[in-house]
Amino acid sequence: MSPSQIIVLATPVFFLLIAIELAVGYRRQRNTYRLADAVSSISLGMLSQTSAVFTRLLRIGIYTALFEHVALWRNDAFWTSLPGWLLALVFYDLCYYWLHRMGHESAVLWAAHAVHHQSQDYNLSTALRQTSSGALLGWIFYVPMALAGVPPLVFGVVALIDLLYQFWVHTEQVGKLGWFDRWFCSPSNHRVHHAVNDAYLDKNYGGILILWDRVFGTFKDEDDQEKCVYGTRGLLNSWDPLWANAQVYAGLAHDSWHARSWLDKLKVWVKPPGWRPADVAERFPKPAFSMAQMQLYHPPMSRAAQWFALVQFALLLAGVAAFLWQADAAPLARNAIWFAVLLTVQWSLGAVMQGRITALMALMLQSGALATATSAMGFMEWHWLFKPLTMVFALFLVAASAYSPSARGQFNPKTLLLLAAALAGSLAGDVFLMFQGFFIPGLVSFLVAHLFYVALFKSGQAWFPHRGALAATLGIGVAMYAFLWAGGLPPALRAPVAAYVLVIALMAAQAIGRATVLRDAPSLLVAVGAGFFMLSDSLLATNRFVMPLPMAQVWVLATYYAAQALIVSGWLASKASVPATAVQRTGVTGEEGRTHMARDRAPNIAPGTASRSS
Repeated sequence: MSPSQIIVLATPVFFLLIAIELAVGYRRQRNTYRLADAVSSISLGMLSQTSAVFTRLLRIGIYTALFEHVALWRNDAFWTSLPGWLLALVFYDLCYYWLHRMGHESAVLWAAHAVHHQSQDYNLSTALRQTSSGALLGWIFYVPMALAGVPPLVFGVVALIDLLYQFWVHTEQVGKLGWFDRWFCSPSNHRVHHAVNDAYLDKNYGGILILWDRVFGTFKDEDDQEKCVYGTRGLLNSWDPLWANAQVYAGLAHDSWHARSWLDKLKVWVKPPGWRPADVAERFPKPAFSMAQMQLYHPPMSRAAQWFALVQFALLLAGVAAFLWQADAAPLARNAIWFAVLLTVQWSLGAVMQGRITALMALMLQSGALATATSAMGFMEWHWLFKPLTMVFALFLVAASAYSPSARGQFNPKTLLLLAAALAGSLAGDVFLMFQGFFIPGLVSFLVAHLFYVALFKSGQAWFPHRGALAATLGIGVAMYAFLWAGGLPPALRAPVAAYVLVIALMAAQAIGRATVLRDAPSLLVAVGAGFFMLSDSLLATNRFVMPLPMAQVWVLATYYAAQALIVSGWLASKASVPATAVQRTGVTGEEGRTHMARDRAPNIAPGTASRSS
């Protein structure tokens, strides 16, 4: 049985203990759980386990190679005896102590470990909140065990024991335990470790034994007079699992890039967390940490969003369990595809809880991911469900966004109909291309959809306001058409494909030109989406008419759904950003309102360049 399968079998025990802790907290009127925080923490734990499928070489492979080739003492019989197992567990715990300690004393190691500390709550769900990048450098600290000849099997088992032990110490419902606290890592000791209070900072690193902290001078007792405050001093303030893993790395990369000294560029990564070169700190100052200003991150969630999150979380948990159970025996490509689906669900769930996207947008993204995966895996009955369903969700999303009370007056009915028509044309094209012999109707449907997109992107703007973008997209279109012609494009399809290439190039040019005028994030999303459309169609045509591409369905559908999602989200975001007062003052809505306001601010500038100049 693999470690991943053991984690799956242990999961019901984890949730049983979480339920008990939750019930005890409510009974004592000291509940320590918040829905979004707990879902985020457990989701990060899932991501840690699913990503570990691809880092097993670093975690076990390197250890095994070292054991086989450079072990200084080989005696498997000893290590598999009871004294050997106990010694190996203590040995592992000592190595873990130094990994854990250096994870707080070296910035690059903290970048991985910080994920575990980001929660501002402290409960058993926090224990499951684990990094996905720890294996990159963490293996170094266990090299002494390989040199000592601890067999890989023994190493893997004691590592799992050490990890599972640490689950129960993440709770506020268990007080001090007397003599136990003096020898072992306990809830009281580990609460200190997770606190950001000055008195508690960077203390109590032990995994099973707190003895290491007493020996090496890093022990601190929990003080009844000073309540632990949890989190990190650089607050995450997000439920995004990707950003949770990347936040500290991004800060280090920023400081390293801007440091003038080459030595400082390196020191940023190895110095203690928080160290910054003087020139970087001067140019990019950060406020000093203040406990008084440390606020609880708790964006509001409607009751509907809470139920959506619970249902999604349950489905995600089942999907992760199924993935982990078969991952060790599955091909790498298959694992990568399903990992991408799970990651899409995790990201979109976090975005809904944070209020960044709506539930319908999340369903559109997830359905698109499932349509892509089921096509690549050959599950055609499911593919026939999810492929049209994705565009249905997109249509419902547009309708719901347009008619929601908060969006009243922001949408021009004409642009709303154009967007809906483009999505409906895409839906028709999706359905036609699902069946043999309907390529031409599918092509025509997408051609019509792109024409509607061109008209949509023209709304409130001049025709092709950026001539360079027009020349570039037309040039790419001509090159692509020549490539298809030379690759064997059937004569009967030359004219329809030429028309299609021209229209999609014009669509991309109009979207990019619009972005150069408006110069805002929503219009940039739309322009990138149009670019993804060109890429998707190029991949589709190459695979169909020139040569088969490896995993073609993955690349074609992934870029296609990325295009649709970017365009829809960018367009809806552009409407949500229009102030209601501006609409009332100008008497127009949507993009026309923003263009009108830009001209009000720069009345002497030609209409075609007003927004760009202002």
